Amino acid sequence: MVASNGRPFEGKRILVTGGNGSFGRALVHRLLQGELGRPAAVVVFSRNASQHEEMRNAFLHAANSPDSRLRINTAELLEFRAGDLRRYEDVVSALEGIDLVINSAALKDVPTCEYSPSDAVETNIRGPENLIRAIKEQHPGVQAVLAVSTDQACKPMSVMGMTKAIQERLFIRANIDIPTTRFVCVRFGNVLGSRGSVLPLFHRQIIEGRPVTVTDREMTRFILTVDEAVESIVSAYLEARPGETYIRKMPAIRIDDLARVLIGDREIEIRYIGIRPGEKLHDTLVTEEEIRRTVERAGHFVVLPILPELRKDVEDEPLALTEEYRSKDHCISASELRDLLQSHGLLEYEQFVAAAGLDL
Repeated sequence: MVASNGRPFEGKRILVTGGNGSFGRALVHRLLQGELGRPAAVVVFSRNASQHEEMRNAFLHAANSPDSRLRINTAELLEFRAGDLRRYEDVVSALEGIDLVINSAALKDVPTCEYSPSDAVETNIRGPENLIRAIKEQHPGVQAVLAVSTDQACKPMSVMGMTKAIQERLFIRANIDIPTTRFVCVRFGNVLGSRGSVLPLFHRQIIEGRPVTVTDREMTRFILTVDEAVESIVSAYLEARPGETYIRKMPAIRIDDLARVLIGDREIEIRYIGIRPGEKLHDTLVTEEEIRRTVERAGHFVVLPILPELRKDVEDEPLALTEEYRSKDHCISASELRDLLQSHGLLEYEQFVAAAGLDL
C-alpha cells in the first residue's frame, strides 16, 4: 500500500503501455493534471509511433490558457517511446528509470482474438512475461505494476478472456519472484466511450441512419466510464496489497436497452445479428470460487490472491459477497441508463464526441 499524502504520484516516472488508446489517453490526461502529485515523467509506450505526435499536439492544445497546468506539464513531462511489448529488448529499454508501470496494452477485441489466437497470446501473455522478466533481470527498482484486466478473464470462454486470465495469474505470481515490486490487477467491465466498445459503434450507426446492430436481446454487460476506470487505477495504486485484484462496484445494462435509449424517437431499426465468436451472453466480475476470498474496500470488491503465500500478512476482513457478481443480476432500468448517460455527456452524438475525445 502507498502512504497517502494526497500526492502519491509526486516525482514518479510512470510508464503507460498502450497509452495511445482511449483509456490510456484518459489516464495520461489525469496524471498530467497533477492533482495527485506532479510526476517526474509520464512515458507512453506503444507500437503505434505514428500517433505519438498527434497525441502530443492534442494534449498541448487541450487547454485554452497558455499557462495551463496541463499544457505546461504536457510540454515538460510527457514522453513517448516507440516499441512492442512483445519484444523483450523494447521492454527493457522502456523501463529505464521507471518507478510505476500501468499495463493497459492488450489485444482486446473478442472476435479478433478468436480469429488470431496466436496474436492474442503474444500480446496478452508474452508481453506481460517480458515485462516481468525485464523487471526481474534488469530493472528491480520498479516499485509497482498495475495490470488492466477485464470481466472476460472470469470463467473465460473466449481467447481474449483466456489470455487475460493467464495474464492475471502471471502478475500475481510475480509478487513471489520479485518481492520488491508490487503487482496488482484491476478488472474493468465495458468502458463506455473507449474505442472498440459498443457505445461509439451505436452512435456511429445512428448518426449515419443505419440499423443499430444488437447481438442478442438478452445480452447484458457491466459498464463504467473512462473516468471511473481511471479512478479504479488510482485506488488500486493507493490501497492494493501485492497480488490483489480490484473491481469497482458498477451497474450493468441490457445492450438492447442501450440501443433503444440512444435511438430515442428516431425511426431507426434495431437489427439482431447473433452473438459473435467468443462472446458471452452475460458477464461475471467475481466468480463463485473467488467470493470465498473477496472483501470490500472503498467502493471496490477486492479479490485476495489465490496464492496463500501472498495472503499470510493480510488482516482478517469480512467477506463481501455470497454469490457471483454477474451482470444479469445488476441491471439498471432503461430510464436509469438514460439518466446515467446524460449525466456523463454520453447520450447524444455531439456530447459523446466532446466527452470521449474520439473522431468517429
